[in-house]
Amino acid sequence: MKAAPFRYERPASIKEALELLHAQDGAKALAGGQSLVPMMAMRLARPTVLVDLAAVPGLDEVERDNGSLVTGGMVRQRTLERRDGLSRAVPLIAAALPWVGHREIRNRGTIGGSVAHADPSAELSLVAAVLGAAIVAVGRDGERQIPGDEFAQGPFQTALHPDELLTAIRWPVATDADGFAFDEVARRHGDFALCGVAVWARYGGPARVGLMGVAAAPVVHDVRPQLDGGASAQDVADELAQNVDPAGDMHASAAYRRRLVGVLVTRCLTEALGHD
Repeated sequence: MKAAPFRYERPASIKEALELLHAQDGAKALAGGQSLVPMMAMRLARPTVLVDLAAVPGLDEVERDNGSLVTGGMVRQRTLERRDGLSRAVPLIAAALPWVGHREIRNRGTIGGSVAHADPSAELSLVAAVLGAAIVAVGRDGERQIPGDEFAQGPFQTALHPDELLTAIRWPVATDADGFAFDEVARRHGDFALCGVAVWARYGGPARVGLMGVAAAPVVHDVRPQLDGGASAQDVADELAQNVDPAGDMHASAAYRRRLVGVLVTRCLTEALGHD
């Protein structure tokens, strides 16, 4: 199939992009396009105006600022994956990025585009939720920051207002007291995950376990109280597996996804606690 008719705009500033989004119902921002364009080709998405952000200056920058790694909304996934020091600065991103599609997809796909797309099986949305990254949104009324664990609100639904843009993400930089782990299971590497798990555990602090692929949006739990109460990683995993209610489909049954939660949480939590 081919995309439904649409008008293409290529603004040269955030202000111009916001004006285009505000002026036309059905306008949609285009970042990397690795998810949106295929959906348009299948007519699952039918924007009336496509606002390409590629020419907006400053959105493709990566910098350190006040204890955060700040990635602009148009930073390519492969650019960040190859960045020196990423595994020390934000090791959970470094662990998750190789699971995002294939290298060719990551060459064009953007960090902000993936998070803003809010696919329930998106690795970067899960990492943002587990780390509590700050999602920077800019609209006609100014800038605001949305906590990463409040951003995705359902399949392809976010806390962004229709006339707002995700311009950056502030990822907390790791400390020596932090342990991390990420793992997922898919039918083939590069496919959408049947289930994925991310863990961030700080010595003497939170132990946050995030699940993807088993609910309409990433699910995050702080399991430190259970661990401090004597529960093992296996105990925690079993409890989380019992409490999830995943959907079954042609790729995996609900029971299989629940089983994956138990296996992956045990594996990731054990790894993260061994390094925190």
